[in-house]
Amino acid sequence: IFKLFFIQVLPSSSSINSYLKYRQIYPDRGLILDRNEQPLALNRKSYLVFVEPKKIKDQSIIVEKIAKELQVDEASIEAKMNPDLDWLKLAEGVNQKTKKSIEALRLQGVGFEEQSQRYYPEASLSAHLLGFVGKGKEGEPVGYFGVEGFYEQDLAGLLGFLKSERDLIGRPILIGDQEKIDSENGRDLVLTIDRSVQAIAKSKLKSGMESYQAKEGCVIIAEPYTLEILALTCLPDYDPNSYFDSNDLVFNNQSISSLYEPGSTFKPLITAAGIEEGVIKPDSKFDEKGAVTIGEYTIRTWNNKYEGKITVTRILEKSSNVVMVYIGSKLGKKNILKYLDELGLGKATGIDLQGESTSYLRDFWTDIDYATVTFGQGIVVTPMQMIRAFSSVINGGNLMRPYIVKAIKNESSTQPVKPKLDKKIYSEKTSEIMRKMLVSTVEHGEYKWVKPEGYKIGGKTGTAQIAIGGRYDTSKTIASFIGFAPADKPKFVALVVLKEPKSSIYGSETAAPLFFEIAKELLYYYNISPTN
Repeated sequence: IFKLFFIQVLPSSSSINSYLKYRQIYPDRGLILDRNEQPLALNRKSYLVFVEPKKIKDQSIIVEKIAKELQVDEASIEAKMNPDLDWLKLAEGVNQKTKKSIEALRLQGVGFEEQSQRYYPEASLSAHLLGFVGKGKEGEPVGYFGVEGFYEQDLAGLLGFLKSERDLIGRPILIGDQEKIDSENGRDLVLTIDRSVQAIAKSKLKSGMESYQAKEGCVIIAEPYTLEILALTCLPDYDPNSYFDSNDLVFNNQSISSLYEPGSTFKPLITAAGIEEGVIKPDSKFDEKGAVTIGEYTIRTWNNKYEGKITVTRILEKSSNVVMVYIGSKLGKKNILKYLDELGLGKATGIDLQGESTSYLRDFWTDIDYATVTFGQGIVVTPMQMIRAFSSVINGGNLMRPYIVKAIKNESSTQPVKPKLDKKIYSEKTSEIMRKMLVSTVEHGEYKWVKPEGYKIGGKTGTAQIAIGGRYDTSKTIASFIGFAPADKPKFVALVVLKEPKSSIYGSETAAPLFFEIAKELLYYYNISPTN
Protein backbone atom coordinates (compact mmCIF):
# COMPACT_ATOMS: atom_id res chain seq x y z
CA ILE A 1 0.00 0.00 0.00
CA PHE A 2 2.82 2.43 0.88
CA LYS A 3 4.62 1.70 -2.43
CA LEU A 4 1.43 2.25 -4.44
CA PHE A 5 0.90 5.53 -2.61
CA PHE A 6 4.49 6.58 -3.38
CA ILE A 7 4.19 5.74 -7.08
CA GLN A 8 0.70 7.01 -7.80
CA VAL A 9 0.11 9.93 -5.43
CA LEU A 10 3.33 11.69 -4.55
CA PRO A 11 4.10 14.42 -7.15
CA SER A 12 7.53 13.12 -8.13
CA SER A 13 8.61 14.25 -11.57
CA SER A 14 10.85 11.20 -11.89
CA SER A 15 7.95 8.80 -11.21
CA ILE A 16 5.70 10.58 -13.66
CA ASN A 17 8.37 10.66 -16.40
CA SER A 18 9.09 6.98 -15.89
CA TYR A 19 5.57 6.21 -17.14
CA LEU A 20 5.65 8.60 -20.11
CA LYS A 21 7.21 7.10 -23.24
CA TYR A 22 8.18 9.27 -26.19
CA ARG A 23 8.66 7.92 -29.68
CA GLN A 24 9.78 10.01 -32.64
CA ILE A 25 7.88 9.63 -35.89
CA TYR A 26 10.20 10.21 -38.84
CA PRO A 27 8.71 11.82 -41.96
CA ASP A 28 9.32 10.58 -45.49
CA ARG A 29 12.18 12.45 -47.10
CA GLY A 30 11.27 14.48 -50.17
CA LEU A 31 11.90 12.93 -53.58
CA ILE A 32 14.42 14.31 -56.06
CA LEU A 33 13.29 14.26 -59.70
CA ASP A 34 14.85 15.39 -62.98
CA ARG A 35 13.22 18.11 -65.11
CA ASN A 36 10.92 15.51 -66.71
CA GLU A 37 10.04 14.19 -63.23
CA GLN A 38 12.04 11.01 -63.66
CA PRO A 39 13.23 9.80 -60.21
CA LEU A 40 16.83 10.43 -59.14
CA ALA A 41 16.38 9.90 -55.38
CA LEU A 42 13.57 7.87 -53.79
CA ASN A 43 12.69 6.24 -50.49
CA ARG A 44 12.21 2.54 -50.01
CA LYS A 45 11.12 0.44 -47.07
CA SER A 46 13.79 -1.06 -44.86
CA TYR A 47 13.77 -2.43 -41.35
CA LEU A 48 15.51 -1.94 -38.04
CA VAL A 49 16.25 -5.24 -36.29
CA PHE A 50 16.05 -5.10 -32.48
CA VAL A 51 16.16 -7.53 -29.58
CA GLU A 52 14.62 -7.53 -26.11
CA PRO A 53 17.37 -9.26 -24.07
CA LYS A 54 15.19 -9.94 -21.03
CA LYS A 55 12.92 -12.15 -23.17
CA ILE A 56 15.80 -14.21 -24.57
CA LYS A 57 16.47 -17.62 -23.00
CA ASP A 58 19.54 -18.69 -25.00
CA GLN A 59 21.58 -15.70 -26.18
CA SER A 60 24.13 -17.80 -28.09
CA ILE A 61 21.47 -19.14 -30.49
CA ILE A 62 20.23 -15.61 -31.22
CA VAL A 63 23.78 -14.34 -31.84
CA GLU A 64 24.66 -17.22 -34.17
CA LYS A 65 21.51 -17.09 -36.29
CA ILE A 66 21.16 -13.30 -36.52
CA ALA A 67 24.83 -12.92 -37.45
CA LYS A 68 24.40 -15.46 -40.24
CA GLU A 69 21.32 -13.73 -41.69
CA LEU A 70 22.88 -10.25 -41.46
CA GLN A 71 26.19 -11.58 -42.83
CA VAL A 72 28.25 -10.07 -40.02
CA ASP A 73 30.66 -11.50 -37.46
CA GLU A 74 29.11 -13.11 -34.42
CA ALA A 75 31.45 -11.06 -32.23
CA SER A 76 29.91 -7.79 -33.46
CA ILE A 77 26.40 -8.98 -32.49
CA GLU A 78 27.55 -10.48 -29.19
CA ALA A 79 29.27 -7.23 -28.22
CA LYS A 80 25.93 -5.40 -28.40
CA MET A 81 23.98 -7.89 -26.28
CA ASN A 82 23.35 -6.61 -22.78
CA PRO A 83 20.97 -8.76 -20.68
CA ASP A 84 20.17 -5.81 -18.41
CA LEU A 85 18.55 -3.78 -21.20
CA ASP A 86 14.89 -3.93 -22.20
CA TRP A 87 15.59 -3.09 -25.84
CA LEU A 88 18.60 -2.65 -28.14
CA LYS A 89 19.23 -2.14 -31.84
CA LEU A 90 21.17 -4.75 -33.82
CA ALA A 91 21.01 -3.40 -37.40
CA GLU A 92 19.38 -0.81 -39.64
CA GLY A 93 18.58 -0.73 -43.34
CA VAL A 94 17.65 -4.43 -43.51
CA ASN A 95 15.74 -5.32 -46.67
CA GLN A 96 12.46 -7.19 -47.00
CA LYS A 97 14.13 -10.46 -48.03
CA THR A 98 16.42 -10.57 -44.99
CA LYS A 99 13.53 -9.60 -42.71
CA LYS A 100 11.46 -12.55 -43.94
CA SER A 101 14.41 -14.92 -43.47
CA ILE A 102 14.84 -13.80 -39.84
CA GLU A 103 11.08 -13.99 -39.19
CA ALA A 104 11.05 -17.56 -40.45
CA LEU A 105 13.46 -18.50 -37.65
CA ARG A 106 10.80 -17.56 -35.04
CA LEU A 107 13.35 -16.22 -32.58
CA GLN A 108 11.85 -15.07 -29.30
CA GLY A 109 12.83 -11.54 -28.32
CA VAL A 110 13.68 -10.45 -31.89
CA GLY A 111 11.57 -7.76 -33.60
CA PHE A 112 11.48 -5.19 -36.40
CA GLU A 113 10.63 -1.53 -36.90
CA GLU A 114 9.78 -0.23 -40.36
CA GLN A 115 12.09 2.51 -41.67
CA SER A 116 12.43 4.64 -44.78
CA GLN A 117 15.80 4.38 -46.51
CA ARG A 118 17.18 6.66 -49.21
CA TYR A 119 17.60 4.97 -52.56
CA TYR A 120 19.26 6.23 -55.75
CA PRO A 121 17.90 4.18 -58.68
CA GLU A 122 20.56 5.46 -61.10
CA ALA A 123 23.40 4.68 -58.66
CA SER A 124 26.40 6.92 -59.48
CA LEU A 125 24.87 8.67 -62.52
CA SER A 126 24.37 11.97 -60.64
CA ALA A 127 26.48 11.38 -57.51
CA HIS A 128 28.07 14.83 -57.20
CA LEU A 129 24.82 16.55 -58.05
CA LEU A 130 22.75 14.68 -55.50
CA GLY A 131 25.13 14.00 -52.60
CA PHE A 132 23.88 11.35 -50.18
CA VAL A 133 21.96 10.82 -46.94
CA GLY A 134 24.07 9.80 -43.96
CA LYS A 135 23.67 9.92 -40.20
CA GLY A 136 23.64 12.92 -37.86
CA LYS A 137 24.93 13.11 -34.28
CA GLU A 138 21.84 11.37 -32.89
CA GLY A 139 21.65 8.80 -35.67
CA GLU A 140 19.01 10.77 -37.57
CA PRO A 141 19.14 10.89 -41.41
CA VAL A 142 21.00 13.97 -42.70
CA GLY A 143 21.84 15.04 -46.25
CA TYR A 144 25.46 15.70 -47.16
CA PHE A 145 26.90 17.41 -50.26
CA GLY A 146 25.09 18.37 -53.45
CA VAL A 147 21.34 18.90 -53.45
CA GLU A 148 20.81 16.58 -50.46
CA GLY A 149 22.99 18.83 -48.31
CA PHE A 150 21.95 22.23 -49.69
CA TYR A 151 18.21 21.52 -49.43
CA GLU A 152 18.35 19.47 -46.21
CA GLN A 153 15.61 21.47 -44.48
CA ASP A 154 13.21 21.20 -47.43
CA LEU A 155 13.86 17.51 -48.02
CA ALA A 156 13.92 16.37 -44.38
CA GLY A 157 10.42 17.47 -43.38
CA LEU A 158 9.34 17.79 -39.74
CA LEU A 159 9.54 15.15 -37.03
CA GLY A 160 6.38 13.99 -35.30
CA PHE A 161 6.16 12.23 -31.97
CA LEU A 162 3.95 9.89 -29.97
CA LYS A 163 3.68 10.36 -26.21
CA SER A 164 1.96 7.61 -24.24
CA GLU A 165 1.54 6.70 -20.58
CA ARG A 166 2.48 3.09 -19.85
CA ASP A 167 2.34 0.67 -16.95
CA LEU A 168 5.27 -0.96 -15.18
CA ILE A 169 5.79 -3.58 -17.87
CA GLY A 170 5.49 -1.12 -20.75
CA ARG A 171 1.88 -1.64 -21.86
CA PRO A 172 -0.15 1.47 -22.87
CA ILE A 173 -2.61 2.67 -20.22
CA LEU A 174 -5.82 3.12 -22.14
CA ILE A 175 -7.19 5.87 -19.90
CA GLY A 176 -3.76 7.46 -19.50
CA ASP A 177 -2.19 10.44 -21.28
CA GLN A 178 -1.93 9.80 -25.05
CA GLU A 179 -0.76 12.44 -27.50
CA LYS A 180 0.30 12.18 -31.15
CA ILE A 181 1.69 14.89 -33.40
CA ASP A 182 2.00 13.66 -36.98
CA SER A 183 5.21 14.16 -38.91
CA GLU A 184 5.26 16.36 -42.00
CA ASN A 185 6.87 14.80 -45.05
CA GLY A 186 9.70 16.60 -46.84
CA ARG A 187 9.16 18.56 -50.02
CA ASP A 188 10.00 17.12 -53.43
CA LEU A 189 12.61 18.79 -55.65
CA VAL A 190 12.33 18.98 -59.43
CA LEU A 191 15.81 19.61 -60.85
CA THR A 192 16.92 21.43 -63.98
CA ILE A 193 18.88 18.28 -64.80
CA ASP A 194 17.80 16.18 -67.76
CA ARG A 195 18.50 12.54 -66.93
CA SER A 196 19.12 11.68 -70.60
CA VAL A 197 21.61 14.53 -71.06
CA GLN A 198 23.26 13.54 -67.79
CA ALA A 199 23.65 9.98 -69.09
CA ILE A 200 25.21 11.24 -72.33
CA ALA A 201 27.67 13.47 -70.45
CA LYS A 202 28.80 10.76 -68.05
CA SER A 203 29.12 8.05 -70.68
CA LYS A 204 31.20 10.26 -72.98
CA LEU A 205 33.35 11.57 -70.13
CA LYS A 206 34.10 8.06 -68.92
CA SER A 207 35.14 6.82 -72.36
CA GLY A 208 37.08 10.03 -73.03
CA MET A 209 39.06 9.77 -69.82
CA GLU A 210 39.95 6.18 -70.67
CA SER A 211 41.01 7.12 -74.21
CA TYR A 212 43.08 10.13 -73.17
CA GLN A 213 44.29 8.58 -69.88
CA ALA A 214 43.20 11.58 -67.83
CA LYS A 215 43.52 11.66 -64.05
CA GLU A 216 40.23 13.52 -63.45
CA GLY A 217 37.52 15.06 -65.57
CA CYS A 218 34.34 17.15 -65.51
CA VAL A 219 31.57 18.00 -67.94
CA ILE A 220 29.01 20.76 -67.33
CA ILE A 221 26.15 21.37 -69.77
CA ALA A 222 23.86 24.37 -69.30
CA GLU A 223 21.13 26.39 -70.99
CA PRO A 224 23.12 29.59 -71.71
CA TYR A 225 20.25 32.08 -71.42
CA THR A 226 19.02 30.94 -68.01
CA LEU A 227 22.03 28.95 -66.77
CA GLU A 228 19.85 26.02 -65.81
CA ILE A 229 22.30 23.16 -65.37
CA LEU A 230 21.23 20.36 -67.72
CA ALA A 231 24.01 17.95 -66.76
CA LEU A 232 26.95 17.92 -64.39
CA THR A 233 29.29 14.99 -63.98
CA CYS A 234 32.81 14.60 -62.63
CA LEU A 235 35.03 11.54 -62.38
CA PRO A 236 36.09 9.78 -60.27
CA ASP A 237 32.78 9.58 -58.42
CA TYR A 238 30.93 7.17 -56.12
CA ASP A 239 27.64 5.34 -55.60
CA PRO A 240 25.52 7.31 -53.08
CA ASN A 241 23.70 4.08 -52.17
CA SER A 242 26.97 2.83 -50.64
CA TYR A 243 28.83 6.08 -49.97
CA PHE A 244 30.41 4.54 -46.86
CA ASP A 245 32.54 2.29 -49.10
CA SER A 246 34.13 5.29 -50.83
CA ASN A 247 37.12 7.47 -50.05
CA ASP A 248 36.12 10.87 -48.60
CA LEU A 249 38.11 12.63 -51.34
CA VAL A 250 35.61 11.64 -54.06
CA PHE A 251 32.71 13.37 -52.28
CA ASN A 252 33.94 16.84 -53.32
CA ASN A 253 32.28 18.09 -56.49
CA GLN A 254 35.22 19.20 -58.66
CA SER A 255 32.99 21.42 -60.79
CA ILE A 256 32.34 23.78 -57.87
CA SER A 257 35.21 23.05 -55.49
CA SER A 258 38.37 22.51 -57.60
CA LEU A 259 40.36 25.49 -58.85
CA TYR A 260 42.26 25.42 -62.13
CA GLU A 261 43.88 27.82 -64.58
CA PRO A 262 41.55 28.01 -67.59
CA GLY A 263 44.16 28.75 -70.24
CA SER A 264 42.95 29.87 -73.66
CA THR A 265 39.25 29.30 -72.92
CA PHE A 266 39.66 32.59 -71.02
CA LYS A 267 40.61 34.57 -74.15
CA PRO A 268 37.00 35.19 -75.30
CA LEU A 269 36.26 36.95 -71.99
CA ILE A 270 39.10 39.45 -72.49
CA THR A 271 38.39 39.82 -76.21
CA ALA A 272 34.73 40.59 -75.50
CA ALA A 273 35.81 43.20 -72.94
CA GLY A 274 38.03 44.85 -75.56
CA ILE A 275 35.15 44.97 -78.07
CA GLU A 276 32.74 46.26 -75.41
CA GLU A 277 35.13 49.07 -74.48
CA GLY A 278 35.65 49.95 -78.16
CA VAL A 279 39.43 49.45 -78.13
CA ILE A 280 39.34 46.61 -80.69
CA LYS A 281 37.11 45.31 -83.52
CA PRO A 282 36.93 41.83 -85.08
CA ASP A 283 38.94 43.07 -88.07
CA SER A 284 41.44 45.11 -86.04
CA LYS A 285 44.98 44.06 -86.94
CA PHE A 286 47.92 43.42 -84.67
CA ASP A 287 51.50 42.57 -85.56
CA GLU A 288 52.41 39.09 -84.39
CA LYS A 289 56.07 39.51 -85.22
CA GLY A 290 57.64 37.46 -82.44
CA ALA A 291 57.84 36.73 -78.75
CA VAL A 292 57.04 39.45 -76.20
CA THR A 293 59.36 40.25 -73.30
CA ILE A 294 57.92 41.62 -70.06
CA GLY A 295 60.60 42.17 -67.43
CA GLU A 296 62.45 38.88 -67.05
CA TYR A 297 59.69 36.85 -68.72
CA THR A 298 59.23 35.92 -72.37
CA ILE A 299 55.81 35.11 -73.80
CA ARG A 300 55.58 33.04 -76.99
CA THR A 301 52.89 31.43 -79.10
CA TRP A 302 52.17 27.79 -78.23
CA ASN A 303 54.16 26.55 -81.27
CA ASN A 304 56.60 29.49 -81.43
CA LYS A 305 55.35 30.39 -84.93
CA TYR A 306 54.30 33.90 -85.97
CA GLU A 307 52.15 35.22 -88.84
CA GLY A 308 52.83 38.96 -88.86
CA LYS A 309 49.73 41.13 -89.30
CA ILE A 310 46.62 39.24 -88.09
CA THR A 311 43.06 40.20 -87.16
CA VAL A 312 41.44 39.78 -83.76
CA THR A 313 39.35 36.92 -85.17
CA ARG A 314 42.54 35.19 -86.33
CA ILE A 315 44.01 35.68 -82.85
CA LEU A 316 41.28 33.43 -81.45
CA GLU A 317 41.55 30.98 -84.36
CA LYS A 318 45.24 30.34 -83.81
CA SER A 319 45.09 31.12 -80.06
CA SER A 320 47.93 33.62 -80.02
CA ASN A 321 49.16 34.41 -76.51
CA VAL A 322 51.41 37.14 -77.86
CA VAL A 323 48.64 39.21 -79.43
CA MET A 324 46.36 38.69 -76.42
CA VAL A 325 49.00 40.58 -74.44
CA TYR A 326 48.64 43.46 -76.96
CA ILE A 327 44.85 43.40 -76.55
CA GLY A 328 45.31 43.51 -72.78
CA SER A 329 47.51 46.58 -73.09
CA LYS A 330 44.85 48.29 -75.23
CA LEU A 331 42.15 47.38 -72.72
CA GLY A 332 44.21 48.71 -69.83
CA LYS A 333 44.94 47.41 -66.34
CA LYS A 334 41.95 49.15 -64.75
CA ASN A 335 39.49 47.64 -67.22
CA ILE A 336 41.01 44.17 -66.90
CA LEU A 337 40.39 44.19 -63.16
CA LYS A 338 36.92 45.69 -63.67
CA TYR A 339 35.80 42.89 -65.98
CA LEU A 340 37.29 40.15 -63.81
CA ASP A 341 35.27 41.51 -60.91
CA GLU A 342 32.05 41.96 -62.89
CA LEU A 343 32.30 38.43 -64.29
CA GLY A 344 32.19 37.15 -60.73
CA LEU A 345 35.70 35.73 -60.67
CA GLY A 346 36.98 35.56 -57.12
CA LYS A 347 33.41 35.13 -55.83
CA ALA A 348 31.03 32.20 -55.36
CA THR A 349 28.54 31.72 -58.17
CA GLY A 350 25.71 31.15 -55.68
CA ILE A 351 24.73 27.80 -57.20
CA ASP A 352 22.39 25.75 -55.01
CA LEU A 353 24.81 22.90 -54.30
CA GLN A 354 26.56 22.27 -51.00
CA GLY A 355 30.33 22.54 -51.06
CA GLU A 356 31.07 25.45 -53.43
CA SER A 357 34.56 26.92 -53.08
CA THR A 358 35.46 30.50 -53.87
CA SER A 359 38.37 31.33 -56.14
CA TYR A 360 40.41 34.41 -55.46
CA LEU A 361 41.94 37.40 -57.21
CA ARG A 362 45.31 38.50 -55.91
CA ASP A 363 45.57 41.86 -54.16
CA PHE A 364 48.80 42.91 -55.84
CA TRP A 365 49.28 42.68 -59.60
CA THR A 366 52.53 43.05 -61.51
CA ASP A 367 52.98 43.71 -65.23
CA ILE A 368 53.45 40.01 -65.95
CA ASP A 369 50.21 39.19 -64.09
CA TYR A 370 48.26 41.59 -66.30
CA ALA A 371 49.89 40.01 -69.35
CA THR A 372 49.32 36.33 -68.53
CA VAL A 373 45.73 36.77 -67.37
CA THR A 374 44.78 37.74 -70.94
CA PHE A 375 45.41 34.14 -72.00
CA GLY A 376 44.11 32.47 -68.84
CA GLN A 377 47.28 31.78 -66.86
CA GLY A 378 48.03 33.20 -63.43
CA ILE A 379 44.33 33.17 -62.54
CA VAL A 380 42.28 30.32 -61.06
CA VAL A 381 38.58 29.59 -61.44
CA THR A 382 36.19 26.73 -60.81
CA PRO A 383 34.59 25.06 -63.84
CA MET A 384 31.23 26.50 -62.74
CA GLN A 385 32.65 30.04 -62.67
CA MET A 386 34.10 29.48 -66.14
CA ILE A 387 30.89 28.29 -67.80
CA ARG A 388 28.95 31.10 -66.11
CA ALA A 389 31.33 33.81 -67.34
CA PHE A 390 31.56 32.34 -70.86
CA SER A 391 27.77 32.10 -71.12
CA SER A 392 27.54 35.86 -70.60
CA VAL A 393 29.71 36.30 -73.71
CA ILE A 394 27.31 34.37 -75.96
CA ASN A 395 23.84 34.92 -74.40
CA GLY A 396 23.54 38.67 -74.98
CA GLY A 397 25.86 39.76 -72.20
CA ASN A 398 23.91 38.59 -69.13
CA LEU A 399 25.72 37.13 -66.13
CA MET A 400 23.15 34.62 -64.88
CA ARG A 401 23.19 32.70 -61.61
CA PRO A 402 23.56 28.95 -62.20
CA TYR A 403 20.94 26.79 -60.53
CA ILE A 404 19.97 23.15 -60.08
CA VAL A 405 16.44 23.15 -58.61
CA LYS A 406 13.66 24.12 -61.02
CA ALA A 407 10.70 23.69 -58.64
CA ILE A 408 9.90 22.75 -55.03
CA LYS A 409 6.72 20.73 -54.48
CA ASN A 410 4.63 19.76 -51.49
CA GLU A 411 1.31 17.96 -51.31
CA SER A 412 -0.75 21.04 -52.15
CA SER A 413 1.40 23.35 -54.27
CA THR A 414 4.41 23.78 -56.56
CA GLN A 415 6.82 26.66 -56.14
CA PRO A 416 8.79 27.33 -59.36
CA VAL A 417 12.34 28.70 -59.23
CA LYS A 418 12.94 31.44 -61.77
CA PRO A 419 16.25 32.29 -63.51
CA LYS A 420 18.16 35.13 -61.85
CA LEU A 421 20.12 37.84 -63.63
CA ASP A 422 23.06 38.96 -61.50
CA LYS A 423 24.54 41.57 -63.82
CA LYS A 424 24.63 42.87 -67.40
CA ILE A 425 28.24 42.62 -68.64
CA TYR A 426 28.28 42.93 -72.44
CA SER A 427 25.92 44.44 -75.00
CA GLU A 428 23.82 42.36 -77.41
CA LYS A 429 26.05 43.67 -80.23
CA THR A 430 29.25 42.49 -78.53
CA SER A 431 27.68 39.11 -77.84
CA GLU A 432 26.62 38.71 -81.49
CA ILE A 433 30.12 39.59 -82.67
CA MET A 434 31.69 37.10 -80.25
CA ARG A 435 29.42 34.25 -81.37
CA LYS A 436 30.50 34.78 -84.98
CA MET A 437 34.17 34.96 -84.00
CA LEU A 438 33.92 31.76 -81.94
CA VAL A 439 32.25 29.94 -84.85
CA SER A 440 35.15 31.04 -87.04
CA THR A 441 37.53 29.80 -84.33
CA VAL A 442 36.05 26.31 -84.66
CA GLU A 443 35.82 26.35 -88.48
CA HIS A 444 39.23 27.90 -89.21
CA GLY A 445 41.26 26.91 -86.17
CA GLU A 446 44.56 25.07 -86.12
CA TYR A 447 42.83 21.68 -85.76
CA LYS A 448 40.19 20.09 -87.97
CA TRP A 449 37.90 18.20 -85.63
CA VAL A 450 35.24 15.66 -86.54
CA LYS A 451 32.24 17.96 -86.19
CA PRO A 452 28.55 17.23 -86.76
CA GLU A 453 27.93 18.10 -90.42
CA GLY A 454 25.61 20.98 -91.28
CA TYR A 455 25.79 22.71 -87.89
CA LYS A 456 27.48 25.93 -86.86
CA ILE A 457 29.24 25.43 -83.56
CA GLY A 458 31.32 27.97 -81.66
CA GLY A 459 33.95 27.37 -79.03
CA LYS A 460 37.50 27.67 -77.76
CA THR A 461 40.16 25.25 -76.60
CA GLY A 462 42.32 25.69 -73.53
CA THR A 463 45.62 24.19 -72.40
CA ALA A 464 47.03 25.41 -69.10
CA GLN A 465 50.20 24.14 -67.51
CA ILE A 466 49.89 23.07 -63.88
CA ALA A 467 51.90 25.01 -61.32
CA ILE A 468 53.89 22.75 -58.98
CA GLY A 469 56.12 24.26 -56.30
CA GLY A 470 55.80 27.75 -57.78
CA ARG A 471 56.84 26.68 -61.30
CA TYR A 472 54.88 25.36 -64.26
CA ASP A 473 55.34 21.71 -65.19
CA THR A 474 55.21 21.58 -69.01
CA SER A 475 54.35 17.87 -68.98
CA LYS A 476 51.21 18.27 -66.86
CA THR A 477 48.26 20.31 -68.07
CA ILE A 478 44.59 21.03 -67.66
CA ALA A 479 43.04 20.43 -71.09
CA SER A 480 39.66 22.02 -71.74
CA PHE A 481 37.15 23.07 -74.35
CA ILE A 482 34.10 25.29 -74.00
CA GLY A 483 31.57 25.57 -76.78
CA PHE A 484 27.95 26.10 -77.79
CA ALA A 485 25.43 25.16 -80.47
CA PRO A 486 23.64 26.10 -82.61
CA ALA A 487 25.54 29.31 -83.14
CA ASP A 488 22.75 31.78 -83.93
CA LYS A 489 20.69 30.97 -80.82
CA PRO A 490 22.52 28.47 -78.62
CA LYS A 491 20.45 25.65 -77.11
CA PHE A 492 23.32 24.54 -74.88
CA VAL A 493 26.77 25.51 -73.71
CA ALA A 494 29.17 22.82 -72.52
CA LEU A 495 32.52 22.82 -70.74
CA VAL A 496 34.85 19.82 -70.80
CA VAL A 497 37.82 19.80 -68.41
CA LEU A 498 40.42 17.00 -68.29
CA LYS A 499 43.20 16.95 -65.72
CA GLU A 500 46.61 15.64 -66.77
CA PRO A 501 45.68 13.72 -69.93
CA LYS A 502 48.60 11.49 -70.94
CA SER A 503 47.80 10.82 -74.59
CA SER A 504 48.32 14.51 -75.36
CA ILE A 505 48.77 17.58 -73.18
CA TYR A 506 46.68 19.76 -75.52
CA GLY A 507 43.00 20.58 -75.13
CA SER A 508 42.65 20.60 -78.92
CA GLU A 509 43.56 16.90 -79.05
CA THR A 510 41.64 15.68 -75.98
CA ALA A 511 38.91 17.91 -74.53
CA ALA A 512 37.81 19.29 -77.92
CA PRO A 513 37.10 15.90 -79.59
CA LEU A 514 35.22 14.88 -76.45
CA PHE A 515 33.13 18.06 -76.64
CA PHE A 516 32.17 17.37 -80.26
CA GLU A 517 31.11 13.82 -79.41
CA ILE A 518 28.82 15.22 -76.72
CA ALA A 519 27.56 18.01 -79.02
CA LYS A 520 26.64 15.50 -81.73
CA GLU A 521 24.50 13.51 -79.28
CA LEU A 522 22.82 16.66 -77.94
CA LEU A 523 21.95 18.01 -81.40
CA TYR A 524 20.21 14.71 -82.17
CA TYR A 525 18.56 14.55 -78.74
CA TYR A 526 17.11 18.06 -79.06
CA ASN A 527 16.12 17.38 -82.68
CA ILE A 528 17.96 20.45 -83.93
CA SER A 529 18.00 20.60 -87.73
CA PRO A 530 21.18 21.35 -89.70
CA THR A 531 21.50 24.85 -91.12
CA ASN A 532 22.46 23.72 -94.62
